[in-house]
Amino acid sequence: MTVELRHLRAFLAIAEEGGITRAAARLRVSQPALSRTLRQLEDHLGVRLVERSTHHLALTVAGRSFRDRAAVAVAAVDDVLTPGQGVGWPLRLGHAWSALGGHTVTLLRRWRQAYPQTPLELLRIDDRTAGLARGAVDVAVLRQPVELPDVRTVRLLAEARLATVPADSPLAGRAELTLADLVDQPIAVNSETGTTTLGLWPNGAAPATVVPVANTDDWLAAISSGRAVGVTTTATAAMYPSPAVAYRPLVDAPAVPVLLAWRHPPSHPAVPDLVALTREVVRD
Repeated sequence: MTVELRHLRAFLAIAEEGGITRAAARLRVSQPALSRTLRQLEDHLGVRLVERSTHHLALTVAGRSFRDRAAVAVAAVDDVLTPGQGVGWPLRLGHAWSALGGHTVTLLRRWRQAYPQTPLELLRIDDRTAGLARGAVDVAVLRQPVELPDVRTVRLLAEARLATVPADSPLAGRAELTLADLVDQPIAVNSETGTTTLGLWPNGAAPATVVPVANTDDWLAAISSGRAVGVTTTATAAMYPSPAVAYRPLVDAPAVPVLLAWRHPPSHPAVPDLVALTREVVRD
């Protein structure tokens, strides 16, 4: 049997929806037809991708690995077939939050001057790999290591951590803060893409209340409204200045490494140029 693009799309829909029924509705096919498509793909690969039971569906270890590679393949095909891609093929730089902080505008301007024929698109994608795992970007700015097949990374810099408090909070009057200063406050935490966890604090001395947020916008809203305080890096202060919050140095929290990640071989011929220019901008 020859595997077609529809087999990959079917599997990805199942993986994303977590079940045959929802995936079939999304793809507008019958459940038996979708099950046959999945079985054909598994037979071709010679591995089980999905564990099925009456009330539960989960990806196998092979399924999780195949999901990442299938997502990249489908994204590449979609990219090639997008109208207008024959000229000025965009290079996509992903980030989950705050991009490169104060270096962001410099990078975008210098790229446009040096490579005007290749548009550089900066995309905020709220997942742990900033879209790299599913092929939504060519290069990603990361603030935590990820384990992905065929991915290379380079460390760009380390960002100091900042406490972020409501502008009218008594803590905003301090020149600097410590983790202990925040311990009796609710902490806004993005568990998907953020770098703040209760593990920052010593055992038994962590904040008692966590306010979950889904992205930087929600995080800022929680803090500016007085519902919580937060911990971030200097990049957020550069990208999201706001009169409603105060950023203060958090003197006893470790710095956050900033990485640049891309697949090898690259998904765009200009990836090496972007990596080189980004390192130059940060170094300068």
